[in-house]
Amino acid sequence: MKESAVFERICRRLDHLADDMISLEIALTAMAAIAPENGGEGEWKKCLFLKDFLSRLAVDEIREINAPDPRVPSGQRPNLVVKKAGKKHDRTVWIITHLDVVPPGPLSLWHGDPFTAKVENGRIYGRGTEDNQQDLVASLFALKACLDEGMVTPHDVGLVFVSDEETSSRYGLAYLLDHPLNPFRPNDIIVVPDSGNPRGTLIEIAEKSIFWLKFKTIGKQCHASIPHKGINACLAASHLMVNLYRELHRRFDGRNPLFHPNFSTFEPTKREANVGNVNTIPGEDVFYLDARILPEYKLDEVKGFIRSVAQAVEEEFSVSIEIEEVQRVEAPAPTPQEAPVVEALKKAIYDVYSVEASPAGIGAGTVAAFLRKKGYPVAVWCRSDNTAHQPNEYALIENIVGDAKVFAHLFLHEI
Repeated sequence: MKESAVFERICRRLDHLADDMISLEIALTAMAAIAPENGGEGEWKKCLFLKDFLSRLAVDEIREINAPDPRVPSGQRPNLVVKKAGKKHDRTVWIITHLDVVPPGPLSLWHGDPFTAKVENGRIYGRGTEDNQQDLVASLFALKACLDEGMVTPHDVGLVFVSDEETSSRYGLAYLLDHPLNPFRPNDIIVVPDSGNPRGTLIEIAEKSIFWLKFKTIGKQCHASIPHKGINACLAASHLMVNLYRELHRRFDGRNPLFHPNFSTFEPTKREANVGNVNTIPGEDVFYLDARILPEYKLDEVKGFIRSVAQAVEEEFSVSIEIEEVQRVEAPAPTPQEAPVVEALKKAIYDVYSVEASPAGIGAGTVAAFLRKKGYPVAVWCRSDNTAHQPNEYALIENIVGDAKVFAHLFLHEI
């Protein structure tokens, strides 16, 4: 049977499996796989559920490579590797998705319980439905459809479900890549479906550096009616925040057309509570900065400049400022635009969605950065409405089914 006829059979089966995909999304959403840094218990329950689902498929291998973490009830963060043998074993076509989700944020902004999925107007609403369950489910059903139809793929096929993507990947893909049982090979086809655009035309081959910093400003607490008796850490920290935003954009003002936006970003984000009442001047104040920096700039250079800005605030306000790195990912070399994974994705996307996709860079961080650092050519792609981390996050059902067809295309065609 010709490849095109085989693929058409798989696509028809995936269309018929749409209701099962929705059911799996709903079940996964109910398992709030939130990292301990964000007040959760990790991904263990979600992993057990997926293992049970996978045990009913005719795969050849289900392997856990779990990272010890005493902060969660299970004591470990799961990483699940699934493989099905193909006709040849010279390379594996991998789809890597992540198990963890971010917290829902203020519940008042949601139109219901974030962890009780709601299906409405072709969308599945709930925390994690798009990020990253849309393509976790799509990858599972792409493999299931091939198995149900009795297809033997040209190459081995693999699915990987990792923990800890939303915080650092220390217990996720980074751990897996340094493990003796690291399953990847340099000539494998690796796709991370964790970033995209609504039409599916973006194939991500490069990422900006990620730099998360914590700033602790230390002054002297006192009663707000006698401010001269203290040193207002909140006031100094606010000046620091504004100065960093202004001066960092001014100093690191390069443009790179591969990325959108095409410049480095430096955004103050989280701020910790300082004092519990209005009439006390805080002696300590803590805020965080999320920086996404073009690869042209080294993070040590950026940090040195940040220290100089902080020193000026220290001198002006007589405070001390402690700077702590929360996350640091130096941008690796991009995946070559002509890499086999990029060309294979272009073909699959066109055949499924009838659009021409092209390679580009993004500011968001994905686990692909860890793979590129190790020298693996990897592409990041999915079709996405980009509702990740927002209240009322949703996944389009047509994207789940369509992306499953793209993954099945990669599985079924010689690369």
